Amino acid sequence: MNMAEANPISRLEAFCDGVFAIALTLLIIDVRIPPTTEIHNNAEFWQALRHVIPLISSFLLSFAIILITWVNHHNALKLVNKSCSAFLYANGFLLLTVVFIPFPTSLLGEHLLTNHAAPAVILYSAVLVLQAIGWILISQTGLRYGLARSEKTAMTLRKSGQYGYYSIFVSTMFAVLSIWFPRIIAILIALMWLFWLGFGIRLNREEKD
Repeated sequence: MNMAEANPISRLEAFCDGVFAIALTLLIIDVRIPPTTEIHNNAEFWQALRHVIPLISSFLLSFAIILITWVNHHNALKLVNKSCSAFLYANGFLLLTVVFIPFPTSLLGEHLLTNHAAPAVILYSAVLVLQAIGWILISQTGLRYGLARSEKTAMTLRKSGQYGYYSIFVSTMFAVLSIWFPRIIAILIALMWLFWLGFGIRLNREEKD
């Protein structure tokens, strides 16, 4: 029995892993000292590095988000034993939101500590809203077309979709509140993804039981 027969979604998993890997790699491209920065001594070098800290912080946040999304996606694919066109397109939409993350990440790093940080945080939150929609589409298509491995995994898929609605609500509220409190919302976004990390760990445990 070859791999394709043993795991009908092996090609989907391999493709998704490649997309996640590329998205993670793209995050680091904008973490650099601007080429126009003049450095003539060690003090100016350290000063230039200090200005890169917001870029590094946004990089770490987005790296964690994409990594957690990959872990949750990896665990979610364990809940199904086959695929269909609708499921593939739903999965593609989720991947679209993942590969788009480097753009608002760059904006967040450049403008978070300025007095015009709101648009960057709003856009970042909007991408998270779209990502939540992607999770809902995956869970709904998985349930609608009977792709779940068992009744228990179907229940886990259903829970995943419900969490997606919660995430849409929270991320939308973040986008609105970012107009007035962009830095605080950036911190809350990080805390929200700690929750999703816990959800991914629990999802993996449920799949093993």
